[in-house]
Amino acid sequence: MEPSSHYRLLDLHIDLARQRVTRDGGALDVQGLNFQLLACLLRHGDAVVGFDTLMAEVWAPAVVNEETVTQRVKLLRQALGDDGRNPRYIRSVRGRGYQLCEAPRTAEALIADEPVMRQRILRPWSIGFGVLAALGLAGTWWYRSSIEHGRIDPAQTLTVRASYYAGIGQKDNNERAILLYQQVLARDPASAVAHIGLSRAYSARVCLYNFPYEWTQQARAEAELVLKTQQDNSAAWSALAYAHDCAGELAAALRAYEKALALDPGDDATRASAAYLYQEQGRLAEALHANLQMHGDPARVRFRDVQVARELELLGFTDAAERRYRESFQLYPDNVFSNIAWPRHLFLQGRFKEAQEALDQALARNTPHVDLYVLGGELALLRGDRDGARHAFEQARQLRPQMSLPITLTALYGAASPAPAWLDERIAQMQRQFLGGASYPGDYLELALLQDARGRHADALRSVDAAVQGGYSDRAYLQTSPLWRGLASDPAYAASIDTLSRRVAAQRAQVLAADWRPADLHDTH
Repeated sequence: MEPSSHYRLLDLHIDLARQRVTRDGGALDVQGLNFQLLACLLRHGDAVVGFDTLMAEVWAPAVVNEETVTQRVKLLRQALGDDGRNPRYIRSVRGRGYQLCEAPRTAEALIADEPVMRQRILRPWSIGFGVLAALGLAGTWWYRSSIEHGRIDPAQTLTVRASYYAGIGQKDNNERAILLYQQVLARDPASAVAHIGLSRAYSARVCLYNFPYEWTQQARAEAELVLKTQQDNSAAWSALAYAHDCAGELAAALRAYEKALALDPGDDATRASAAYLYQEQGRLAEALHANLQMHGDPARVRFRDVQVARELELLGFTDAAERRYRESFQLYPDNVFSNIAWPRHLFLQGRFKEAQEALDQALARNTPHVDLYVLGGELALLRGDRDGARHAFEQARQLRPQMSLPITLTALYGAASPAPAWLDERIAQMQRQFLGGASYPGDYLELALLQDARGRHADALRSVDAAVQGGYSDRAYLQTSPLWRGLASDPAYAASIDTLSRRVAAQRAQVLAADWRPADLHDTH
């Protein structure tokens, strides 16, 4: 087919330059990888496009498998309102790949009566843990609009491309975004958008892609550079918060997120990020409410569905949480947090065989994360396989050599017991860290493991209680994980769980009484 920037596919109009799909004058929510997949199929006309071709043209250089392609086709069909059982736009060809149901037609002229998309600001820095990544669509619209008005320049072009790559949400594309933002700053050292985008991409290296924690210092410096002259820049505050968040500095992160929200209450990405930290503080009802109070389309907020499921799980709405976890695991095989959440949920329900099967599937999806290997170690311990646990914990340590918990678990479950002096130094190091304010409530649980290994049983129990008092809320984990066998029989341990249970029960009742509660919640598990 002759290259074109506009296509007609039955009643769809596809504008490749603006990454926009319309039907009967109304815009459809087709963006990111969904749009790239559709564009690839359009380029091949009505020919069958094989899995290898799709993976090469849509995902490369990222490594994915046929399941990833299949799930992405499902998402594209949903966005188009297509039915895989009776397809109108995209059909599957068994064992070969996919093809369009009808040959697309080129349509070089824009449709005159198409409405201009609303000029709602979608910020290129809104990416990250629990954060929006629908950036390519807005950037491409801005780029085309700028061309039409004769005001495009090379730095602006680079900024748009950088925000597009950052929004895709894969490691290699994050690195492309970093290089492009750096090129922007070489041309325009004062570009606030580039400094903010670079800050978020540096933080994403740590939060999402297992880079050393030192990158959060770089991320913080980029955000603070903007704030020196633009104290009212909400995006810079959000980027600063993300840097603190990825460094494990909960209090500082939450202050900066809340500052960003005060400046821009409509920033759903930042709202979701703050909600995650409310969850970590044990403010479960508040976290759930925040995640349900999105000002725009909730589907545009990355990882939000997994966050909502986690909040429901902690509040004891197990069935509602499971439905969301299962769907996310099925639909988003390239989402690292979905891949963690589903096997962990099964583990917490005591469904260990199912958890292992889901974990094996998650590990095969090439979204490595420390939590996956730690869960594998815990499942191995439950089977009595200490060597398997040691291997899993070592894999976690190798993935994140600078991360504290894998170091601790590797030492505690190593072939030889850790030396008392080593334990004493680790304990002192963590206590100094806590005094400096760089901790999450759950970090006290690692301290408890170290103290118990050192024979300081009473101190370990006090650390568990400190975690609970700080807001730690996962009762099922404290009752299920084999890591707590040394403490679980102590009445003080049970008392901490009782304290946690009472706090969660009060918040559960608050949610059930609220007019904003999800429709599928009932006063049962």
